Formats: sequence, C-alpha cells, structure tokens
Amino acid sequence: MIAPGAIALISPILVGFAFGPEVLGGMLAGVTVSGVLMGMFQSNAGGAWDNAKKSFEKGVEINGEIFYKKSEPHKASVTGDTVGDPFKDTSGPSMNILIKLMSIVALVIAPHIAQKPHAAAEAGVVNKEVKKEIKMVDGKEVVTETVTITK
Repeated sequence: MIAPGAIALISPILVGFAFGPEVLGGMLAGVTVSGVLMGMFQSNAGGAWDNAKKSFEKGVEINGEIFYKKSEPHKASVTGDTVGDPFKDTSGPSMNILIKLMSIVALVIAPHIAQKPHAAAEAGVVNKEVKKEIKMVDGKEVVTETVTITK
C-alpha cells in the first residue's frame, strides 16, 4: 500500500516542477474526472454483485428454471460478491480520498511552481510588442501585423 500512496503524493510534485502549472492543472482535471467515474462505477458494480447474491435467497429464474441458495449460479454470485464487497466498501469510496490528496499536494506546491520563470523569460525575451495596422487596398481590408521583440 506504500507504492500507490507514494504515486498519489509524488505525481503532482513531479508534474508540477517538471512541466509547470498548466500541465499540473490538466493532470488534476484528468484525475478528478477519471477518479469520480471510477468511484461511481466501483460502488455501483459492487452493490450490484452484492444484490445478485442476496437475490438467490428468494429464488431467481434463469432460462425458465428457478435457482436457490447452494445452486451453481448462487456459487458464481458468491464469487462475484467476493469482488463486489471491496469495490463498494473500500475501493470506490477511496477514490474520493485519492482525488483530495492529489489536489491538496498540488495546492501546497502551487506557490513554488508559480514563481518559476516562463520559457520566454528563460530565453532572454524581455518585451514583446505587437502592432496591427488595417489599411484599405482596392476596396479590401488588409491587416498588417508587426511583432517586435527586445532583449
């Protein structure tokens, strides 16, 4: 359990310092969307497997035949419930904790990566000036754009 927890802690730090705040924001958006979907999927699937097992106590009709507890389909549903219980009780709800953990780590490092100079400043670009001119030539508008970069 140490490795998955370490991935959740280290990933935002590596992405933030290596690629910058924009990429970290994209990563957090992806983690949030996929984490919410996986959490809902796991909770619902786990509940479905649990309910399938419980339904055999009352009797289930499969292909015109009614099956009860101790039947082969019931044994298969017990196997499914073995996966379903951890899904609905631990794995699904823990996605919420994973999303919060990664977001909090990103918020803690945000002031440090926001001070990192941009690529233009690292290249020595101090000022960038853009001038646009609109002229009428032969009854049509012609736009001329001039970019001046000073170091």
